[in-house]
Amino acid sequence: MFKDLDPLLHSQLRLSIVSILMTVEEASFNFIKDTTNASSGNISIQIKKLQEGGYIQVKKSFMNNYPNTTVSLTKKGIDAFETYVNNLKQYINPA
Repeated sequence: MFKDLDPLLHSQLRLSIVSILMTVEEASFNFIKDTTNASSGNISIQIKKLQEGGYIQVKKSFMNNYPNTTVSLTKKGIDAFETYVNNLKQYINPA
């Protein structure tokens, strides 16, 4: 009856990052940092895990001579988030 929840998305910060990315085409590292109030180091670690899982795409560039990192969801990431939410609904309302 209850389906397993995706362990990659079951981390609060990773779930927050993916939730943010579901609402925008792409987001800058600083936007994610400001929105989640997490440390840069922790965000970097979680972004790397999501990237390794194929859930997000990371683009690094320079803007006004400063490094600029943007992230966006992949199709796999969107599908994983939607499945996670649907599975979680079964826990909230098992009827």
